[in-house]
Amino acid sequence: MSIPKQLPEEMPRIGNWFTKGLGLLIVKALGWRFEGEFPREKKLMVALAPHTSNWDFVVAMPFILALKLKASWLMKQEAFFFPFKRLFMWLGGIPTDRKAPGGMAKQVATQFRENEKMWVAITPEGTRKQTAKWKNGFLRIAYAAKVPILLVAWDFPNKCIRVDSLYRPTGDQDADMYEIRKRFDKYQGRHPENQSPAVD
Repeated sequence: MSIPKQLPEEMPRIGNWFTKGLGLLIVKALGWRFEGEFPREKKLMVALAPHTSNWDFVVAMPFILALKLKASWLMKQEAFFFPFKRLFMWLGGIPTDRKAPGGMAKQVATQFRENEKMWVAITPEGTRKQTAKWKNGFLRIAYAAKVPILLVAWDFPNKCIRVDSLYRPTGDQDADMYEIRKRFDKYQGRHPENQSPAVD
C-alpha cells in the first residue's frame, strides 16, 4: 500500500487536502510504498535509518505530506529569523541552543512537556557517511522526555519505507543503542557502502 488508510488519532497532524494530494502524487511517481502501522502514542522520538544519501529526505518528504504528519525536527535557533520563523515552527521545527544549560536533551524534553502531541524525527547516524558510532542524542532526549522510540527504516532495494517497531528505552544507554542498531541491520540504504557496520 502507498500509505495507511487508518491513522491513529494520537499522531500529530498538519496540512490539508492539497498537501496530501501532492504527497500522494509524488509517492506514486517515485514508485515507493509504505509498510507497517503507527503506534497510538501522542509523544515519540522517531529514529530513521539507514541514512546514506540526500535521497533519503527526497523519499521521506512526500510520505510526510501524504500522511499529513507533523514530524518535528531540530535546528539551531539562529535559523529561526523573519520571515522564516513562523514557517519553520509550523512545519515542526524546534529551535535549539547548544550552549544552554542542560543541553539539547533538556530543551527538547521541555518542548515535549509543552505540547499535547509531538513526534520528533532524528537520523541517529548524524551523517550520510559510514560511521561505527551512532550519536546518542536521540536516546538522551528519549530518557529526558520519558518517551518511546519509533524505528522507521529506508529499505531502498524494495523501495519501501517501513515502520519496524516501537522501542521503549531501558535507561542503559549501551544496551539500548545495541538493540536499536541491531533492529536496523536488516535494512539497506541507497548507498550500502556508506552504512554503519552491523553490530556483533
